[in-house]
Amino acid sequence: MRVKCLLCDEVESINGSSLQAKKLRSLRTFFYLCQTCNDRIGEKTKVRKATGQFREYREKKNDPYIS
Repeated sequence: MRVKCLLCDEVESINGSSLQAKKLRSLRTFFYLCQTCNDRIGEKTKVRKATGQFREYREKKNDPYIS
């Protein structure tokens, strides 16, 4: 399966039966990043977290059994 990186427009081929390929086919909101872009974003995120001003907004899970 041929895929295109969202950021750098690099075209790569991945295994068509891999989990990532299945996600790309079934979920249209799931996007592909090449390894270099993924590493670059990961490093920048770690630097931002180290500053202490990075807020990670996560979805709050409500447990119906806890009052």
